[in-house]
Parts: sequence; C-alpha cells; structure tokens
Amino acid sequence: MVEAAVILPSDPLLPRRVDPHFAWEAGAVRAVGGGHALLDHDALLAGDVESAVRRIPTGPGPLWYRGWMIPTARYAELAEALAARGRPLLAGPDAYATAHELPGWYRTFESVTPASSWLPGTGWDRRALAAAAAELGGRGPAVVKDYVKSRKHEWVEACYVPDLADLDALERVVSRFAELQGEFLAGGLVLRRFEPFVRAADGRAEEARVWWLDGEPVLVGPHPDSPANRVDPDLSEVRPLVRRLGCRFVTTDLARLADAGRWRVVEVGDGQVSELPSGVDVEALFRTLLEA
Repeated sequence: MVEAAVILPSDPLLPRRVDPHFAWEAGAVRAVGGGHALLDHDALLAGDVESAVRRIPTGPGPLWYRGWMIPTARYAELAEALAARGRPLLAGPDAYATAHELPGWYRTFESVTPASSWLPGTGWDRRALAAAAAELGGRGPAVVKDYVKSRKHEWVEACYVPDLADLDALERVVSRFAELQGEFLAGGLVLRRFEPFVRAADGRAEEARVWWLDGEPVLVGPHPDSPANRVDPDLSEVRPLVRRLGCRFVTTDLARLADAGRWRVVEVGDGQVSELPSGVDVEALFRTLLEA
C-alpha cells in the first residue's frame, strides 16, 4: 500500500524550506514517519500552477494539503495538476468547496448553526441587502462575513449589525467589510443571526475546534484564537451531520449558547486549511491522515 504524504507551503524567501508558520507541522509529519512536499502558494494564487507544483515529486501516492487557504477555483486547478503527476488530492475540489464555503455546508448543519442568508458576488445594493435581511426575519442582531471568513477583529465597523431593521447601519457595515476584504473576499456576502455564546475570562467565546476524518473526531482542541481556553464539547448532535456532509477531512468550531448551554456550530471548514492551535499534540492527527 502506498501511504499518503502531505503538501506544505514553501517559504516565499527560501523556497526549498517549509514556510516558517508550518515548520512545526512538518516536524510532526516527520515524527510519525511521514513525508512532505513543498507547494509554492504564491505562484498558485497568481495562476502559475506548473510553477506552484514543480517541487512536488511525481507519483505514485495520494496527497493531503496543509497550509494557507486557497480559493476554490485555484484548488481545482491544483487538484488537476497534481492528478496529472500521479498525486491525487485526497480531498477533491467538490469536497473542498463544500467544506470551505458556507453555502456548501450550511443546509447540512442548519439545525445546529445560526440562521444565515447569502448573496453571491460583490457590489450588493440596498434592495439585495434588504432581501437577505428579510430571510432572517428583517430585524435583530446579525454578523457579516463572506463565504469563508469574517472581520471579527473589526467587530463594530465591519462585522456586527445591532439590528437588521436599520438598513443604513447594515449598508455601512457591509461596505466597510467589503473594503477591508478587498481582493480576498471569498464567494459573496453572508448574513448570520447573532447568537450569544458562553464567554471565557478573556471575553472571547469558549470555542472548541474539532478535527474530523471520515466522520470520526480525531482531534478536539481549543480554537486557535484562544489556545488557553480548553473546553469539552458535546458532539452528539454534530457527529451524524458531519457524516452526512460526506467530506473526508473537515473541522467544526463549536460554542455553547449562553442561555441554554446547547452546543452550536459556529463554523465548518476544510481540515486542510483550518488553523491548528498552538500547544496541541498533533502527531496523532497526522498519523491518522497518513494512514488514511
């Protein structure tokens, strides 16, 4: 049997080395007897796929990717180029898009995640925003994001809308969000009903990030934004939904409602581009990936 290997981004300044941000993951791969290859992430984003994969040896053997986020269209180009080299990605383009972008996973997790509506593309006018707000009842607090990320660190100016009935405020927050995201805006605009979650002493939500492979949780840890906040989420409602989604390697970010204590899915992601929290033993995760 040919075991899988892991692709990691190369250092933009020293392309024969792993990007320093992912060097510790390369060490974990080596520690469990695995191998890794280097991807030029900048070349991939620029559309030069052949240059991006030139340091990845030809097959045989499937590959996982671990690294910076990749737009879905570029990921499809990467998958095609690697398949031509006899190195298929174990998460195909359709699975990547499903897990990576909210419209792909939302219907599966609708019962356990904040109500959401979305608008594709860019340049949304007031009528379109009003229609998206109406899908959420037309009033009450909400958060703004794109298909992949929010600007939660610019909470007041580019993320939080106190009341969807205030279309002036909604337009203002959406406009600022789009301005800050710029060329990195992914897919379109998403409005999500704001839900109050249990907060830790530092004021952040007590979130857990769960890593799933083939429907089973293989690593449960804190959210990377709050690595010191260790929580133990109840996975009973989420497990069957992850299996229904049908994507091999995914993450779910979970937090508890402040009033009811029920665990909610804050975000779903493709496991290849989800950040690992510092201070967590990831060797078991990589061992499982390489054996898959």
